[in-house]
Parts: sequence; structure tokens; C-alpha cells
Amino acid sequence: MKASRPSGRAVDELRPVTFQRSYTRYAEGSVLGIFGDTRVLCTASVEDRVPPFLRGSARGWVTAEYGMLPRATHTRMPREAARGRQGGRTFEIQRLIGRSLRAVVELQALGERTITIDCDVLQADGGTRTAAITTGYLALADALRSLGGKLRRDPLHGQVAAVSVGIYRGEPMLVL
Repeated sequence: MKASRPSGRAVDELRPVTFQRSYTRYAEGSVLGIFGDTRVLCTASVEDRVPPFLRGSARGWVTAEYGMLPRATHTRMPREAARGRQGGRTFEIQRLIGRSLRAVVELQALGERTITIDCDVLQADGGTRTAAITTGYLALADALRSLGGKLRRDPLHGQVAAVSVGIYRGEPMLVL
């Protein structure tokens, strides 16, 4: 694969990826993910309650919220809250992040706790949903570690990371 992109990366080359853990002070888990020029901040908050459909079940829940800062892209976009409703793209990305993270958590082992992963895109240069899944996993793992002796066993039974691949002019290309 000899073709390259304007950035100079080969079509099978990932962007440089780094993480800064414990990025914020108050959340049980917080990670800044840097994927090339894309920056995503994910925090994991632990609450000793569950949604109504899980009350009394002795099971926990993992959910996610996703958003972009108004100037995360070349032109400013109004906050979705200012428009009064969340867009379909944002809603679907939130669901994807939540489902991806729940897939590696044994909800019984959480007890009746909810972990909310808040993913905020600070700067978008492609791959924001995959960056949010990967960074969100690290924030989740750190939050679970912070629970220490409160859990009988480790709820994490796997790891998750994401990358996207597409076809451009008939050639497979890492899109991240």
C-alpha cells in the first residue's frame, strides 16, 4: 500500500495515539485521548443508584453520553442543548459507546451502581466515535479500579478499543 493522504500517513497507518489518565480531578475515571489532531475527554462517574428498570435486581448499569464542543470543528456549531434537542447522530453514537462498554462489564458484579461515561470531543479531525469508545474504556477501567474493596470481584471481563476502516477509490484504508 503505497498511497498516502494529505497528512503523509500511509493508508494502513494509524494516527499517533496517546492518553493522559487522571486528566480531571473529581471523576472516578478521566482520560484525555489524543488521536492525531482529534482530542476526546472521557470521564467516568460512579453513582450508587440504577435506572428504574434495574431497581432491586442487584445489577448495575453502564451508559454513555457524547457531545462535541461548539468549536470542535472548523466552524462553530450551536450546542445541541441550545437547540432544545439532541441530534440523531449524537444519539446513535451514545448508544454505540454504551453498548460497546457494557459488552465488557459483568453488570451483576457492579451491584446496584451506575457508571456514566461522558465523552466530549474537544477537537474533531476524524474518528471521534472510535476515539470515544477507546478513551471511554480507559476511563471506565480507572473508575472500576477506584471502587477497590467495594466490589466482590472485578466486573471487567474484557477490553475494548475501536478503529474504523473504509474503502476509498477501491482501496481499504484505516480511517482513524
